[in-house]
Amino acid sequence: MQPIYAFLSIYEGLIYFVLIIGAVFLVRWLFRSWKAWRGAIFGLERQVSQRRFARAIAANMFWLVLFLGELIFASFIVPSMPASAFIPTPTVDLLVTPTGTISAELAATIAARPLPESEDFSEGCVPAQVIIDSPVPGENLRGIVDLVGTVDVQKFGFYKFEVSPAGEENWSTVYAGRDVIRDDTLGRLDTGELIPGDYQLRLVVTDNLGEALEPCVVQIRVIGQEE
Repeated sequence: MQPIYAFLSIYEGLIYFVLIIGAVFLVRWLFRSWKAWRGAIFGLERQVSQRRFARAIAANMFWLVLFLGELIFASFIVPSMPASAFIPTPTVDLLVTPTGTISAELAATIAARPLPESEDFSEGCVPAQVIIDSPVPGENLRGIVDLVGTVDVQKFGFYKFEVSPAGEENWSTVYAGRDVIRDDTLGRLDTGELIPGDYQLRLVVTDNLGEALEPCVVQIRVIGQEE
C-alpha cells in the first residue's frame, strides 16, 4: 500500500486536475440525460432516456467517491504517516522512541581509525538549515551526549543521526526525529555502545518526498569511561 500512498501524495495536484476535468464532462452528461428523460414523450424513448440518466448518476457518484477518496488519503491519512514509510530502503522506525544506541554487531566489529591532522572536520553543514552545533568537530566524547543543532528545511520530512568509523562508510542509525528544531537538542548518543576511537557523525535530513539532502558530517572522538 505504501507505493499507492506515495503516488496519491506526490501527484495530488495532478489527480485533482484530472478529477475536475472528468467531473465537468460527467456533470454535462448528467444534465443532458436528465433533459432527454424529462423531454421524452413515448414509452420506449422514455425508458431508454431513463436508463441513460441512471448510468449518468452512477458515473457521477463513482467520480465523487474517487474525489473524496483522494481528499481523505492526501489530506488526512498520508500526513499522519511517518515520512520514512515512503523510503524504498530500510530505515529507522520513527514511530518508536529512538534509543540512541547502535547495534551490538556494529559495536563488536568497529575498528576506529585516527582522525587526519586538520583544523576542521565538518562538511555538508548549512547554517540555520542543517547543522550540528554540538558536539563540535574533533571533540572528545564519553557517556550520554546531547546532539544539538538545527533541522529546518522546506518540505521537511524527518531527520536521523548516523555514525561510522572514521574513513569508512559503515553507517548505523543511532537517533531519528520528525520535528523541525532550531538551535536545540536533536537527539542523544550513547558513546558507551562504541569502542573508543575516531568516528564520523552525520545528520541526514529527508524531505516529505523521501529524498535525502546532503548530510552534515562532523568527526568526533570517543574516549573510554572514567574509572
